[in-house]
This record gives sequence, structure tokens and C-alpha cells, in this order.
Amino acid sequence: MITRKLKGLEDVISFSVVHWHLGPNGWRFAKTEENIPDAGPDELNGAEYLREIYFSANPEFKGRFTVPILWDKKLKTIVNNESSEIIRMLYTEFDEFVENQYKNLSFYSPEYAKQIDELNEWIYDTVNNGVYKSGFATTQEAYEKNVLKLFESLDRIEEILKNSEGPYLLGKTITEADIRLFPTIIRFDPIYVQHFKCNIKMIRHDYPAINKWMQHLYWDIPAFKDTTNFEHIKKHYSKSHVQVNPYSITPIGPVPDILPKQE
Repeated sequence: MITRKLKGLEDVISFSVVHWHLGPNGWRFAKTEENIPDAGPDELNGAEYLREIYFSANPEFKGRFTVPILWDKKLKTIVNNESSEIIRMLYTEFDEFVENQYKNLSFYSPEYAKQIDELNEWIYDTVNNGVYKSGFATTQEAYEKNVLKLFESLDRIEEILKNSEGPYLLGKTITEADIRLFPTIIRFDPIYVQHFKCNIKMIRHDYPAINKWMQHLYWDIPAFKDTTNFEHIKKHYSKSHVQVNPYSITPIGPVPDILPKQE
């Protein structure tokens, strides 16, 4: 969703957002009368559950019914369901339909490709996925192993941003590495600290460089703020993971969800 907005694809690629609750039957689409902000019915296929979309593309599908999905309206099938691959498609595959200012706009330029790949590899393993490895750990040993790796990587990211020549991970230019890291960091204080026990430190109190980077993306670049919904974030995790939070109580704090920028 961030990349779609950054690439000027809002009038080219429509979207439907599932309800924030992940129930026993998987993701479902919200009914209009539920008045769920930023979520609603499946306008394309009229599906109630996401699994129906998968089965319409492949009646023999045996995998997990995950989001996001890039859907082909002409062939009526799923093009891809892996976010890291979809965002790379968005860089180039729709350029004939976008305004000139967005043509050839890529966040994975040859100049930075090697560095982006290197960052993506360890950040995905220890941060993006690290919060889940920590939060869903079923032994003390597994939890401690992964949560310590997570904070080692956050410390490493903090140093990268402190020494960066610009506001982004790789300097003055926003890249795919920033786009992929942001969703985890924006969720960190509101949900991962308490829900996944990632509570050694908080972004807002202990990582000034990461916090400044996050605030810049959120407050200054609409593609990030407009695709962030803290109600979805808090309610999804706290009410969907009954094995982690049996009573499905959603924490009120931290207040505010993200701090205002300091001038």
C-alpha cells in the first residue's frame, strides 16, 4: 500500500481491505454496516472470506490464505501473494499507466541494490520476522534467543541511521529498505512491546535516530501516514491471537500512538 501510493498507482490499482480480525476461518471482508474504518466488502468478487479468492484462482489450493494479494481482474486469478515481490512489480510493471513524474521511479535502483539486499536479509530475519519469533515462542529459550537478536538488530539500525548522510537508511534517498522496515517500526511501541514481549526498549524512549526516521516518514510523507491505521493494528493483534492474549483485551496505550515531531 505504501509503494502503491509512492508510485502514483492509486487510480490504476484499486484495493479492498479485510476486516482487522483474523478468525478461525481466516481473513474476512467487513460488511458495510459494520462501519470498520478503512475496511469494507470485496468490491471485485463479492467474497465473504479471503479463502474464497484463493479457491476461485485454484480450487485445489492447499497453502495459507495470506494477504496481500495482487489480483488480475482480466484473467481473474492471483498474480502474487508475497509483499516483497509485489512491491518490486509495482516499481516497473504499471509504468505505462502512471503520470510522467512516476515513470521509472524505483526504490530498488541499481546504485543501491546490493546494499538494499543486504539490509533486507538481516532486517527481515531478525526484525520484521523477529517480533513474531519472539511473540509466538513457546519456550523461554526460544523467546530469549529471538528477542535478544531483535534488539541487537535495532541497535544496529540505530547506528546506521545515526551515521547516515540523510534521513533514510541509505542516505538522502528513500529506498525499499525504508519501505520494508517501516511497518514493523510503526507497530513496535503500540503493540509489539507488550503483546509480543519485545519490551527491552521502546522506539520512542530508547532509539532517537529510529524514532526520528519513523516520524519523518509518518508525518512528512503521506504514503506512510495514510496507509497506517492504529485501530487496525491494535485490534488485529490483541483480538486475533487468543493464544497470546486469551481475553482479547486491547491496550489503550501508549498515548499517543506516535509522538508528534519535535521542531
